[in-house]
Amino acid sequence: MTVEVERCAEGCLRRGDPLGASAPPVRHWVLIEQPGPWGPDPWRESSLPGEVVSSIAEQASAVHARVLLIRRPGRAQPGPRRWAFVDSAPGRERVWWHRFDDPSELVDLGLPEPRGIPSTDPVYLVCAHGRHDPCCAIRGRPLAAALAADRPQETWECTHVGGDRFAGNLLALPHGLYYGQVPPERGIEVAQRYESGLIDPAHFRGRSAFTAPVQAAQELARARSGEFGVDSFPPVRVQRSGHELWDVELDGAALAVRAVFARSDSPLTCSATVPAAVRRFELVRWLDDH
Repeated sequence: MTVEVERCAEGCLRRGDPLGASAPPVRHWVLIEQPGPWGPDPWRESSLPGEVVSSIAEQASAVHARVLLIRRPGRAQPGPRRWAFVDSAPGRERVWWHRFDDPSELVDLGLPEPRGIPSTDPVYLVCAHGRHDPCCAIRGRPLAAALAADRPQETWECTHVGGDRFAGNLLALPHGLYYGQVPPERGIEVAQRYESGLIDPAHFRGRSAFTAPVQAAQELARARSGEFGVDSFPPVRVQRSGHELWDVELDGAALAVRAVFARSDSPLTCSATVPAAVRRFELVRWLDDH
């Protein structure tokens, strides 16, 4: 008798794990086109030369950037490949695109002072790193294909972005907006809202430029006000006021939030062997109520 194993994305949906305040803290990105295949460790198991991989890692570390491999959905196309540096810091959201013919050209990316003309055009990355977690391929690739059919120039598959159980995971750059549990038929709507300056609250995980307490406070402020602008409720001040407790002052709201942890009843990734804690944030009180 075959016992069907519950995958991590299925367990996440069954438990109702909260999406909010789950975006990893990242402000800068380096995107390298590498058609694949991608192994569990995409850097060591890609066809990029070892000395190039080491150089890219050192350059990215120097500017505190996260490196992702990217590829077009479907078959790789011949010709030059692309790489980009992305700044997701609030007020500085930009993408600098470049082309390269030989990976050796990547040993000097010039990240401290990005070269070329910056762009504010959207870039959509869908995690499809199936060798890292099967859910990323099962749920990510159909999402990437659907989005690429409508926005072929803006859409890429990418390596692990964090939060496997939230697949399909969609990252909207340059703002660093994380979305999770996005089905293929909703990807275009999420993109349309982003291009209109709005987030899609149904699938929003948070903005990577901000810490988890700020992401949680913004989610609560948006839910109370109905204001879902990408740049609404920027943080003004954050102060830790106790154990897993923060006072967060936003432009337009002030509140105290608390992180609460509960042990899951199943592993949080398909590769994990034991359950782990699921974090959620709760409202303690509104500090701006009089």
